[in-house]
Amino acid sequence: MANSAQAAKRARQAEKSRQQNASMRSAMRTTLKKVEVAIASGDQAAANAAFRVAQSSLDGMARKNIITKNKAARSKSRINARIKAMA
Repeated sequence: MANSAQAAKRARQAEKSRQQNASMRSAMRTTLKKVEVAIASGDQAAANAAFRVAQSSLDGMARKNIITKNKAARSKSRINARIKAMA
């Protein structure tokens, strides 16, 4: 447990940040799963629409340092390659 007021405040802030980050990470994963479902169904139009949402979500997470820029780029690249392979 924190031994000072400053440490207690940092602990409260860290916990609040952890919960917000977990929520946003979960939302990001949901958008990625929607793309996966659209790809699996074979509907390229739906996959492209879901990819646009996922792309925005990934970029936002990278901007907020919840995931690294490289992970966002890698994920977008892999998804885009799978969508293009559908054609």
